[in-house]
Amino acid sequence: MAIEIKVPVLPESVSDATIASWHKKPGDAVSRDENLVDLETDKVVLEVPSPADGVLKEIKFDSGATVTSQQVIAIIEEGAVAAAPAPASAEAPAAGAQEVQPKAQAAQTQAAAPASQTPAPVTSNANAQLPPGARFTAETKGIDSANVQGTGRRGAVTKEDLVNFAAGKTAGISNNAMAGTQGARPEERVPMTRIRKRIAERLMESKNSIAMLTSFNEVNLGKVMAMRKELGEQFEKDNGIKLGFMSFFAKAAANALEKYPVVNASVDGDDVIYHGYADISVAVSTDKGLVTPVLRNVERMNFADIEKGIAGYAKAAREGGLKLEDLQGGTFTITNGGTFGSLFSTPIVNPPQSAILGMHAIKERAIVENGQVIAAPMMYIALSYDHRIIDGKEAVLFLVDIKNQLENPSRMLLSL
Repeated sequence: MAIEIKVPVLPESVSDATIASWHKKPGDAVSRDENLVDLETDKVVLEVPSPADGVLKEIKFDSGATVTSQQVIAIIEEGAVAAAPAPASAEAPAAGAQEVQPKAQAAQTQAAAPASQTPAPVTSNANAQLPPGARFTAETKGIDSANVQGTGRRGAVTKEDLVNFAAGKTAGISNNAMAGTQGARPEERVPMTRIRKRIAERLMESKNSIAMLTSFNEVNLGKVMAMRKELGEQFEKDNGIKLGFMSFFAKAAANALEKYPVVNASVDGDDVIYHGYADISVAVSTDKGLVTPVLRNVERMNFADIEKGIAGYAKAAREGGLKLEDLQGGTFTITNGGTFGSLFSTPIVNPPQSAILGMHAIKERAIVENGQVIAAPMMYIALSYDHRIIDGKEAVLFLVDIKNQLENPSRMLLSL
């Protein structure tokens, strides 16, 4: 029985999706729940699983095509069995004798072809992994990129490699050799992904629509680190997850948001909307850009709930399993540039939110405590906020409240 594979129902805020890559080709066997194709939206990459065992009969849209909600993109023949590969003929040439030509010979053959001859399009698994520009060049010039030695990052095949291969030039010059070759200045133009374009749009929206200001402070994390050292092993044993720094910051932020509700508010036209809950967006880095899944009602969560929520989102982000609803909403954001070594930065507010807290790297610095100079694990923290509704006084007091809680974690746990 033929089964139609459709684009999942997309939220109203997402009008269409782009086919990022197919994981199967027509004629391949598929298993129930096996991922067939990745669909990229403005926010996340969606996986479309097979609803049954069978064979992928037809693909209606190639990679790069734009599709809409509930549009049919493929057909599966349920219960069918993939055809077995044809046995090798006794008269067939020795393995690899003609199918795979030496690179130089293949290049000469293509270069000697008449100018009017159009190469037959080639589609291979290797070509499917190329960036769009390079893939188009490979398929239109009839090149299997598996036969081309790449000179891009980590040996990636670039458009220039394919053009040189088609012209019969020496391909596969190493990066070091190219650097020493006079006039060798390779470039590759790669379109932004939909997620990256959406990130760019949101950043420009924030810059152009918000009167943004940033306040800074520094926190002595000595007591937090001592608590993690003393109780971390027992915490992990009882909860099945490590006690990290983010749960301290998320809980401190939720407590401070209750005291300074305007920092948790948002602007809607000429109105200010106050939220009676702390839905905190936590920035997570992925290969395609920064995403901000939302921890709901952090004011009600304990440390274990927060750590498990963050770990679950991080795993889903790495594996492409974040859902659209995971990214929607949010009244406040926390971002941790310290993960990558950032010492100081001014985070950008994520509208319609009005504020974002930036964490940074922990560095041991000399400070004065009780008249004595001591070394302490210090972190700079930053609060960027929408100055249209948040005054400097409230922003500074909010940041000081965060500092006081983190420097006295026992008081934070007791909500004092």
